[in-house]
Amino acid sequence: MAEEKKGQTSVPEEEPEIITLEFDDDSKVDCEIMGTFPVGDQDYIALAPLDGTDDVYLYHYQEYDDASFELTDIEDDDLFQKVVKEFEAIMNEED
Repeated sequence: MAEEKKGQTSVPEEEPEIITLEFDDDSKVDCEIMGTFPVGDQDYIALAPLDGTDDVYLYHYQEYDDASFELTDIEDDDLFQKVVKEFEAIMNEED
């Protein structure tokens, strides 16, 4: 008969959400979705490549009613700096 341990529960770990980025040179990088966050009235997404580096990719994130989404580059340098600053603030809050 199996022994029951009281007061202990096992919480299964969530599987990370992985997406594959495809670049113009046909290279691909698998990335874990770190999360989405707003800056102003737009949403952005942080992606951590699974290549062993400490890199983080930041993109404009647009989700649609059918649960599909689109990632686009942040081409404005000032806006990109705002997004980086907000991402860093969020990461510092979690520490």
